[in-house]
Amino acid sequence: MSTTKKTTKKPAKQTEEKIVAPIEAVEKGEETPAETPAEVAVEVKKKILFVASEAAPFIATGGLAEVIGSLSKALAKSDRYDVRVIIPLYQDIKKEFRKDFKFIGNIFVPLSWRNQYCGIFEYTVDNVTYYFVDNEYYFKRPGCYGYYDDGERFAFFCRSVMEILGFVGFYPDVLHCHDWQGALAALYLKTIYCFRPEYQFIRAVFTIHNIEYQGKYSLDILEDLFGISYRFQYLVEYDRCINLMKGAIECCERFSTVSPTYAGEIKDPYFAHGLDGIVRRNEFKLCGILNGIDPDYYDPATDSALFANYSAEDISPKAVCKEELQRMLNLPVKPETPVIAMITRLVAHKGLDLVKEVIEQILRQDVQFVVLGTGDAHYEAYFSDLARRYQGKVATVITFNSDLSRKIYSGADIFLMPSKSEPCGLSQMIASRYGTVAVVRETGGLRDSITPYGAGGNGFTFHDYNAHDMMYVINEALGVYRNKDEWRKLVKKAMTTDFSWDTSAKSYEKLYLEMLK
Repeated sequence: MSTTKKTTKKPAKQTEEKIVAPIEAVEKGEETPAETPAEVAVEVKKKILFVASEAAPFIATGGLAEVIGSLSKALAKSDRYDVRVIIPLYQDIKKEFRKDFKFIGNIFVPLSWRNQYCGIFEYTVDNVTYYFVDNEYYFKRPGCYGYYDDGERFAFFCRSVMEILGFVGFYPDVLHCHDWQGALAALYLKTIYCFRPEYQFIRAVFTIHNIEYQGKYSLDILEDLFGISYRFQYLVEYDRCINLMKGAIECCERFSTVSPTYAGEIKDPYFAHGLDGIVRRNEFKLCGILNGIDPDYYDPATDSALFANYSAEDISPKAVCKEELQRMLNLPVKPETPVIAMITRLVAHKGLDLVKEVIEQILRQDVQFVVLGTGDAHYEAYFSDLARRYQGKVATVITFNSDLSRKIYSGADIFLMPSKSEPCGLSQMIASRYGTVAVVRETGGLRDSITPYGAGGNGFTFHDYNAHDMMYVINEALGVYRNKDEWRKLVKKAMTTDFSWDTSAKSYEKLYLEMLK
């Protein structure tokens, strides 16, 4: 996008209002005079602004984008909310979306000694208004993260958020910031902008999607890079460095995680990556709300990526998906052989060390094993070698391929997710939606979304981080699989579990309203 367009000031958008006549007058069919304000109630929409580094369907590297795209859409279904989202305008946002973006003007954003160009683009879909922050110096690069100046890039983004509010005339009731990349928006609100009248009543909530990534930087660049006065150093200082996540926790009225279990886990040093003391000190404003998935987007009855479409009412075409998946991955086409699948990042905390310890024992049985993902080189090499040694039983695909992932979700029988830690996880929900029964470790959102078969649940679970406990429940799942009637009931139960955003959105609504009291 060009960085030389002239500023075109846009009139402030007016808050939508809904006039509600007195109930008695409506029931009697009487007209309500406009000149009697005492008899007229004005329902003003609550204004919600999401500040995030990515959002589906525009740009996605993980679960954060899914949350922003789905939660905003779910909230916007109600006419009680004016929902907007702001993200950077990355180079990798596809042209199919860019062509419909509307340029609404540009401003210059102060950041310490810099004064940087900021273009503003707008796009509306599903009743959600999206703003895209344009600066080619910071965002015209492949990918979203992993650059030496990520701190400066997202400091500019968050400071732009604060400046754009005035430009578009939208001052939210709730500023909802996500992960360390959006944390500075809350910090700027409470340190620099809180003295401006129009910003004084904005409430901030911060959501932790993964506490491992905290935004840590040297204290000596607080003013020079982030533009925050050293008199506010106490807000961000932790363990002798800047910690942006810690600063957001301290500044926000409330903070949340993406599952109730994870909200409890991050008080424990084992899960908190050093922030447990800060979490415990602020736990009076902590809550956990389980993420959901979009049931229309993940619908085996309509998904065009599948070899055959099916539903919970008629799961028989799922057998076609399995047969074609086996054929595609050069596995023997055996309808009765259970296919165990993993779609994951190949990194340590996904429980891959447990898999390595017992997978060859599991492969002695009549099973097939499919792995899709990328990650650490030694895991990529291990699973590639496993496929070479167990040809006809193991297929490994080292890539990220959305189309293939849908085919695996629909064609597999069992989905394995033995994570050491998992703030929420979406794969177990997607797999269940496609009738592939999940085997998970009881941690974070896995515990909150998958309940054990023996207790009438929708999958199989194990508690301790132990390879043989995992193997035990895999064998339990294989035993149930051989009982076709029981397995069919379990598949239907998994497919009909409500993983939609409706319940989660109501929980966020409750959180917002509590903050605004």
